[in-house]
Amino acid sequence: MEQVRTTDNQTRPWRLPVATACVSAMVFLAARPHLVDDTFITLSYARNLAFHGHWGLLADATSNSATSPANVLVLAALTFVVRDAVFAAGVLYVLCQVALVLALRRLGTALPRWFPALTFTALTVNPLLLSSIGLEVALGAAVLGWLAVFAGERRPLAFGLTAGALALVRLDLLFFAVVLGFSVRSGRAVLGAALVALPWFTVSWVVLGAAVPDTFVIKTLQGAQRAWGGWEFGNGPLFYARTAWWTTFLSFLPLAVIPFAVRRSPALRPFALLALGGALYHGAYVLLTVPPYHWYYGPGLTAATVFACAWASSHRLATGCVLAVVLASVVAYAAPGLPREFAPLTSNYASTARYAEIGRDLRALAGSRVVGSAGEIGVLAYTCECAIVDVFADRGLLPAAIDARGAGNRWLRAALRVDYAFFDFDVHPRRPDLVLRRLPGPPPDALAHWTLDAPTLGRQELYLVPA
Repeated sequence: MEQVRTTDNQTRPWRLPVATACVSAMVFLAARPHLVDDTFITLSYARNLAFHGHWGLLADATSNSATSPANVLVLAALTFVVRDAVFAAGVLYVLCQVALVLALRRLGTALPRWFPALTFTALTVNPLLLSSIGLEVALGAAVLGWLAVFAGERRPLAFGLTAGALALVRLDLLFFAVVLGFSVRSGRAVLGAALVALPWFTVSWVVLGAAVPDTFVIKTLQGAQRAWGGWEFGNGPLFYARTAWWTTFLSFLPLAVIPFAVRRSPALRPFALLALGGALYHGAYVLLTVPPYHWYYGPGLTAATVFACAWASSHRLATGCVLAVVLASVVAYAAPGLPREFAPLTSNYASTARYAEIGRDLRALAGSRVVGSAGEIGVLAYTCECAIVDVFADRGLLPAAIDARGAGNRWLRAALRVDYAFFDFDVHPRRPDLVLRRLPGPPPDALAHWTLDAPTLGRQELYLVPA
């Protein structure tokens, strides 16, 4: 059996990556209509960097609210070539999927030959991961896969370089590097990570005013202020289960295998370490009490799925269970009809198509005037290409958020003081000329009106009014 597998890999190594690329391209085309709103924040950064050499959500103002610098940088490079940020996101998704499946093939040499294909399929159809396409989840999964490879092969410098790249994808993914790093304890790993990560974080600290993206302050402040009511990361799955219980169940089912990662065979060790890293990551987010944005669960679910498939690939019954979950996920995705208007899991106020319509209307209505956001800015800013402002786009609003986040915690306040040592606290907020508001009824001075409707948040009315 092993000899047959080796021959297949030597004579036809291209089959798996080519099949992966083709399937991933079709998946992105299916997901393109329902890319979530935060995806377009990243795409706006990438487009502005590619076409204007400018780091910011808006073309005329610098900001630092892109959580994943690596995702923006790679997307910007691809956008510069293909001239369209959404198409670039599709290219990057395909490349990440191929990179991940190649890492899984190299990582799973002691497992049955169908392990990489099984894992790729389970990850690709997971409803939550499907809902996160366009964000940094796929890029993080690809880098994590190769981090596990270099940990298993005891290659400290390659591990360190990859860990540095992982920090640029999302700084919080270093929880995985800490767990996997016990296999490669070496100064060369630390040196490699520093060589990759420190240049960017130094530039970000000095030039952009903070080493850590502003989203840390914004999102943790939302949690502290209970912006989602009683919903936070720990009970977040129940938030989505209220309106999509079956889809939510299929999304989070892989987490059930994490306890089994404690008892493992040598062949499963790298996969178990990934799962344990996911448990550490998940626990840290529970303690942060941030709102339950669905893509925050992506890294933990990815790690748990990889471990589940590694364990299941050696057991016929377990493999059948994984395939049954895959089939159920495909059916759940297609059940509302294709193409879908909304991602399987979403917390947006409106569909991407609806926001795009509003953005085009705003372009004509606002012109050069500044518009205050009603809470979701991604698709509107990307489509309108006008000055729509909130704390993600206008750094003049950030000092108040920094003060509020550090209030009552001297250690956090001291850390924020260091992180924002080069930030210009004298910058003034931009004064909106017009404001978007979600209101129960029409105000007398409304300039425009749109109806929003979403499965999670229901029907709402959006008005454009003078500031």
